[in-house]
Amino acid sequence: MRGHTVDGLTIQGVVCVADDRMYRRPEDLTRFFAALTNQPGRVYIDPQGVRDPYAAHGLSQALRALEAAETETRVRGRRVANWHWARAVEGVPHSGPRPFGWQEDRITLHPVEATLVDRAIDDRVGGKPVRAIAREWCDLGVTGTRGGRPNAQTVTQIMTAPRVCGYRANRGELLLVPESGQPVLGRWAPIVTPDRWQAVCATFSAGSLYMRRGSGAPRLTGQRVAPRFLASGILRCGVPRHDGTVCHGPLCAQKGRSRKSPHVYSCRDCGRCSISGPLADEVLERLVFSEAPGRVRPSDEVLHRWRAGELRLEEKRKTITSVIACCVVRAGVKGKPTWDHSRVVPVWR
Repeated sequence: MRGHTVDGLTIQGVVCVADDRMYRRPEDLTRFFAALTNQPGRVYIDPQGVRDPYAAHGLSQALRALEAAETETRVRGRRVANWHWARAVEGVPHSGPRPFGWQEDRITLHPVEATLVDRAIDDRVGGKPVRAIAREWCDLGVTGTRGGRPNAQTVTQIMTAPRVCGYRANRGELLLVPESGQPVLGRWAPIVTPDRWQAVCATFSAGSLYMRRGSGAPRLTGQRVAPRFLASGILRCGVPRHDGTVCHGPLCAQKGRSRKSPHVYSCRDCGRCSISGPLADEVLERLVFSEAPGRVRPSDEVLHRWRAGELRLEEKRKTITSVIACCVVRAGVKGKPTWDHSRVVPVWR
């Protein structure tokens, strides 16, 4: 509609080698002819010669060319779809960027990424939120196959893709062998078994599966979301109320405001008690492995695995709760520069 090029040269017409390079849809033809005939005197030249875009005959030629272009587009699209379908039925991997968890050949497992996917599926089945898994991947410096940072949606897509258990899907549906009704197996190495893949898919709503995935927000079916911090659900508020009783509300983890305390535990009920997350976690570890007469203490093997970083969060929490029923956190002194470990008072089992 400008009537000139970016360099300021006046447009006096269009030379077109093939009509389907200019328009393949009616709306494209309408826009093109409106722009071309916006000023009188412009010409349109195709391999058959000069075409008059202002006359009815020229418009009829354009409509015939549009019909031929639409037909060719449908035939070409059907041919491409049939080609993709044939490859899918044969179990050939998808084209395009390599999937997360596999190497460039799309068949051999990536040693690091495949391990992450395997562990993420276990965590999700165990009740861990997808956003927590995505944060862990970001903390490890993991990036997607296109260089992006993982988020809840991409992690959900990776875990619920049928290819993780070796199944082949096309357009959001599993491909089945007509004779047996069993899923078509791909030619690549699977990361998990079909049972584990079905188990992780069951933790999401139907709209989050395969190609029709949602935002990746946790939608567990009959399972409680696993805590993401060591002391969540174990700490209780020890601030006295006005009537002389103790609040005893649960302290929940939330983001901290300093490097020393990247997360804190705060009372959900009264909001008057808060303690540094690293401090509380350190105190719990000291209490669990402290030696005292008449008190149950975890084995040396558990202590070794704990300090070697071999225990997962769920195992650590089970170890704590086997020794301590809960910990009452007394109110701290505002402005005190040092950590006061005596604020955490254990209630032993």
